[in-house]
Amino acid sequence: MQLQEFLGQVQHQARMSSIDEALSATRATLETLSERLRGGEPENLGAQLPGELKLMLDSHRDKTETFSSDDFLQRISEREGVDLPASVFHTRAVLNVLKDAVTPGAIDHVRDQLPADYQRLFDAGSEGKMSH
Repeated sequence: MQLQEFLGQVQHQARMSSIDEALSATRATLETLSERLRGGEPENLGAQLPGELKLMLDSHRDKTETFSSDDFLQRISEREGVDLPASVFHTRAVLNVLKDAVTPGAIDHVRDQLPADYQRLFDAGSEGKMSH
């Protein structure tokens, strides 16, 4: 999947008015995800993505941290510069497009590294309510 296609799908699923908004949400999500993943996982995931998205995953590669899914969402909201409910919706769209852009095995490796409270972000897709 090429960058413009990825961003276009994020824009559509998150009902954004511009590609720039989709880029901002994607950058915030991938950079924050890279802070949470350990080992070579960001690099493995990035290897299946366009170069610009790979760079977002590489940005915090040496700075692995442990934080809850609520903290994950709060960090994304701050990075993206939008309120938390909008950011949660955007994050779900980005993760949903990411699932389609890489192999199921790559997403499984990401999910395996994350605690159970993150799974709702992947399972909910970009529509409907998230389970708690």
